[in-house]
Amino acid sequence: MHPTHLLTRIFAVFVLASAISASASDYAVIVSQKTAADAKWKPVVAALVDAHHGQTIFYDSDVATTLPALQKQMPRYACFVAQPDEASQEFVAAVHHLTRRLNGDPYTDCFWGIVTGYDADAALRIAKHQEPLVIHKAAGATEIALDMCDQGIWYCELDKTRAMEKRPGSSPAALPREQDSTKELAALLNDYHADLFITSGHASEHDWMIGFRYRNGFFRCSDGVVYGLNTKNEKFPIHSDNPKVYLPVGNCLMGHVDGRDCMALAYMNSAGVDQMIGYTVPTWYGYAGWGMLDYFVEQPGRYTCAEAFVASENALVHRLAVYFPELLKVEDGVNYRGPVNVSAEAKAAGLNEQDGRGLLYDRDVLAFYGDPAWSAKMAPRPVAWDQTLSAHDGVYTFDIKPNRGAATFDPINTNGAQRGHRPIIQFFPKRLGNVELMDGGDLKPVITEGFILLPNPGKCDPGRTYRVTFRAKAVE
Repeated sequence: MHPTHLLTRIFAVFVLASAISASASDYAVIVSQKTAADAKWKPVVAALVDAHHGQTIFYDSDVATTLPALQKQMPRYACFVAQPDEASQEFVAAVHHLTRRLNGDPYTDCFWGIVTGYDADAALRIAKHQEPLVIHKAAGATEIALDMCDQGIWYCELDKTRAMEKRPGSSPAALPREQDSTKELAALLNDYHADLFITSGHASEHDWMIGFRYRNGFFRCSDGVVYGLNTKNEKFPIHSDNPKVYLPVGNCLMGHVDGRDCMALAYMNSAGVDQMIGYTVPTWYGYAGWGMLDYFVEQPGRYTCAEAFVASENALVHRLAVYFPELLKVEDGVNYRGPVNVSAEAKAAGLNEQDGRGLLYDRDVLAFYGDPAWSAKMAPRPVAWDQTLSAHDGVYTFDIKPNRGAATFDPINTNGAQRGHRPIIQFFPKRLGNVELMDGGDLKPVITEGFILLPNPGKCDPGRTYRVTFRAKAVE
């Protein structure tokens, strides 16, 4: 029996009417019959199954046909193994659709990722690497909140004179720079050994233009290798072995695998990238991509990269559900040209038709590559608020403790698009059913089987107790 949910009103709690029978395994490996039968790719599937005691689900040509098997298993993690010719923009969108359909609510129901590679050996490296990553060094070609990082360096894509560095135990300080930062950015991967790389600006499947408003170099790829090419036509190949996360939060098409010779596969092949996100289409609205900074970088140590990805996606779906509920039914958000009803709630929040179209456009186009169960987290640092979930005799209490006074829920950093004011999200350690809200309804919580979400409260009252209490049963 799958759960049904009653949305009593916008922002209301999803009431789970029945429990789901969970499989003994919390990890599913989803793979086409073609790839499963390929002698070079079999070890990739086997490595993931062995590492996570996973169950394998096969399909012929359409990944959507795996829905009944996934609903029966209800895994916490779903890993899609795909060869480059399978990992298309359409495939990414299909995985988004699929992983939101495991139960009756509109949200993503598991942590998912796509394991692919320039070749099977590259994919196998990612599948076999299970040692958790704690991110101490961040590097960026766009402004990032260095005060939330142990150390890091960023170069601005908008202003040729701006760069910042934070050294361990120090505050961020301006860094002298040349207009062409190609060599320096390559060195951040090759020599500085950054654990996290963040970029924005014009890009395609095959290159990235480092400067957005001024002349700078490029990152390009060839034969599975990323390299920098500066304005003097000097080439800086990138060969970096340390495991890292890559977040091209504002780049067009960086996550689109349109063949073997593309940037995404080259980053995972020569630059040591074990997990990355990336838009599979040109980006303009940016809610999904830039949200990774709100959840992953600016709440350091709270979420793994895979959790931050799902949090950002579910924040987007929640925004659609509240302000543009009719759009939840649209299958193809990229090509949708139909009407957008701007609700009274949307108008009151200052949103318009473009916001509805932008959210819908972003919903299914951000890819997540890598093993979703691999733990990559920012090194813990002081956060704007503490959030805790406790349970006693079937009663769950979710508490928010403000740490920055009246500014607690303000954006940490505003560089990029659609920044800040994200919902507060807490994932449950296991699925919950038969939810009954007891207290905290004024905070307008949404409680699903997998998480609780509170809309951003806005201006903080430091003297207030931000608490939601509910009764639930763990789904066995």
